Amino acid sequence: MSDEIKTSQELWTGRFYNDGINSHDGLFDKLREECGVFGVFGHSEAASLSYYGLHALQHRGQESAGICVADGAGFKYHRGMGLVKEVFVNDTLSTLVGTSAIAHVRYSTAGESKLANAQPLIFKYRGGDLAIATNGNLTNAAAIKQDLENQGSIFQTTSDTEVVAHLIARSKHDDIVLAVKEALLKVDGAYAFLFQTKDKLIAARDPHGLRPFVMGRLGNAYLFASETCAFDAVGGTYYRDVEPGELLVIDTKSGIVEDRFSPIKQRAICAMEYIYFARPDSDIDSINIHSARKRMGRQLALEAFVDADIVTGVPDSSISAAIGYAEQTGIPYELGLIKNRYTGRTFIQPSQELREQGVKMKLSAVRSIVAGKRVVMIDDSIVRGTTSLRIVNLLREAGATEVHVRISSPPFMNPCYYGIDTPDRKELIAAQKSIEEIRQAINADSLHFLSKDGLLGSIGRPNVELNRGHCTACFDNSYPTRITEETEIGCGCD
Repeated sequence: MSDEIKTSQELWTGRFYNDGINSHDGLFDKLREECGVFGVFGHSEAASLSYYGLHALQHRGQESAGICVADGAGFKYHRGMGLVKEVFVNDTLSTLVGTSAIAHVRYSTAGESKLANAQPLIFKYRGGDLAIATNGNLTNAAAIKQDLENQGSIFQTTSDTEVVAHLIARSKHDDIVLAVKEALLKVDGAYAFLFQTKDKLIAARDPHGLRPFVMGRLGNAYLFASETCAFDAVGGTYYRDVEPGELLVIDTKSGIVEDRFSPIKQRAICAMEYIYFARPDSDIDSINIHSARKRMGRQLALEAFVDADIVTGVPDSSISAAIGYAEQTGIPYELGLIKNRYTGRTFIQPSQELREQGVKMKLSAVRSIVAGKRVVMIDDSIVRGTTSLRIVNLLREAGATEVHVRISSPPFMNPCYYGIDTPDRKELIAAQKSIEEIRQAINADSLHFLSKDGLLGSIGRPNVELNRGHCTACFDNSYPTRITEETEIGCGCD
């Protein structure tokens, strides 16, 4: 793989980067967020800020990373497969000189895992160089792509983000802002977009606000990110959310111009951001994620108390809910499960025997804590059920006399078409089995899921008065946008 610095006139070649522990083999069946974006405008160290911002967003994508900077005359960029620290090594950042930058970490569910799909994607069109980074998924990308190909368009990637670039290039508007607006009106789905030209930065969020997107400040510079934790990492401060359907345009002449390409539609931010994806130190709509998860745990205790000796959470995303459950019940919280943070990424394909040890590579049960104890195990979700079974068995092998599983979300019964990596419905255990059948399948003494009303009440966002609803389609099959058979077949995230 060639990872040297490229100008916008050069092409990339690459190889597939395999993560032997977190690959698509179903070994570790947690849900995965698709991407994180970070943007800077008006700072002399834009690339370095983006690097640290991406580190803070690494949990949103571990497959590839990239930064594109603009200096008023053109682009320099660097992209690679792997973690941020693996992609940006040696003196890479020092060559990315400019006062504007957009950056991206990616985990793919629709486009292939290859360097050509790593973002930001860089294009040349009649208006000059254009870079695009996005978090989310376009549910009608497949249909638009087919139509464009029928008209002669040639696609260089399998990322649906490229569809938007083609729509911009085909626009009759020479003004980039008008062309972006026109393109966004033709796409559906969940997205937070950053567009960059040599002298402009444009931020846009889908009309439903399905994906989180925030704006911050650092001195006179403007910052954009998928989560507020990225601002803390660079010393910036949260300013406000990018509103659904909003288009923010920044350049050196006009400063920031607040515009929109669409009116706000029924608000439907992804509930899984609060349950699982967002970092605990991030805030979404001024609600701290850690605090919301603690409330989920408290509510879970009210709905499904069980007499036990200790409460433990599956690291890391379930720790907050486990603390809340323990506080509500008075049952001591203990670190009954420890995550190994140094399993790393690997190019090897382990044998089936070694693959079965995957959970033990990731997690260890603390025998001296759980032996002889009745354990309440808190987790945020059950997808296929294979990991839950292995973790329950880890606790039993360490001597737990009872393992009671409590899930801080409703049963996950439907696939997501908005940028979360989920199996087909037939692979979702909650869509195929009753709760009692799931309990038996994961070898738990008891099993309870948080109710949907309990979840929404725990998050604490007003739904009706301020038009701040949630997307809960993965629980109730109520999708905020139109889902077609074509979407179900071709949808994924980039």
